[in-house]
Amino acid sequence: MEDLQFKRHRRLRKTESMRALVRETHLRKEDLIYPIFVVEGEQIKNAVASMPGVHQVSLDHLSEEMNELEQLGIRSVILFGVPNEKDEVGSQAYHNEGIVQQAIRHVKEAHPSLTVIADTCLCQYTDHGHCGVVRDGEIANDESLELITKTAVSQAEAGADIIAPSNMMDGFVAAIRKGLDNAGYSHVPVMSYAVKYASAFYGPFRDAAHSSPQFGDRRAYQMDPANRLEAMREAQSDVDEGADFLIVKPALSYLDIMREVKDRFNLPLVAYNVSGEYSMIKAAAANGWVNEEEIVMEKLTSMKRAGADLIITYFAKDAAGYLDK
Repeated sequence: MEDLQFKRHRRLRKTESMRALVRETHLRKEDLIYPIFVVEGEQIKNAVASMPGVHQVSLDHLSEEMNELEQLGIRSVILFGVPNEKDEVGSQAYHNEGIVQQAIRHVKEAHPSLTVIADTCLCQYTDHGHCGVVRDGEIANDESLELITKTAVSQAEAGADIIAPSNMMDGFVAAIRKGLDNAGYSHVPVMSYAVKYASAFYGPFRDAAHSSPQFGDRRAYQMDPANRLEAMREAQSDVDEGADFLIVKPALSYLDIMREVKDRFNLPLVAYNVSGEYSMIKAAAANGWVNEEEIVMEKLTSMKRAGADLIITYFAKDAAGYLDK
């Protein structure tokens, strides 16, 4: 052994304090964004069967939810609305008294220090479940942009700190940016779902948001999971159109895309740790197949390591508790 020349990498792994000293990637509570599903009515807290620990809540339960988040040290939420009434153009999405608009005002009045992000799409509000206006069986891109822009402006008027359009229509960032600026909301940033794949990991979310398409699928406007270069083109368009943040969705199966987006574009990058990723771990942990805490922290850290600055995750509450340890 005396003549061998090799590196002793294990020197930096010997103890927990040594490993902490040289740790390259760090997950913080400030990185976490918690999704909330708000429904119309009173005294409603419906468990989402396919997402253990996640609930649909009515406005009167929002303060309870926000108090818990503030106690845990989570500073940001993204709001999704589940309306009672739907129609072909998703009019409740841009109604001044729509469920998300009411929720935004409620949160900002009672918890002004929290950052409120409004998901901006039509799919929860249309009776056909698609993210735009349907004409002759097709999604009408430019007509949809008009309604999506109205939605963004109404959310900004309600007090949203950030607009997060998730519809994947061509030109949605440009349309929303112009609409916000013309309405006097040039200070409100756009967190674009820049790279959103037509993924099988969205199933549990559609249970929670009641947003499954009533015909066909969304592959004509969400991205093919096989494509990498297309993701760069999508992200470039959103940067050129004025996006302030870029989202990659889903996260776990697209860490390579996330890394490339981060390397190419100098904007805050957001990973969306989606419902299917959440539910699989919850199910495996419930069966005793994995250590939930360890696998959650490993997964979230992998997203940070891949370049994410922020993470939208249903594990936010759990992760905040783990970080307190």
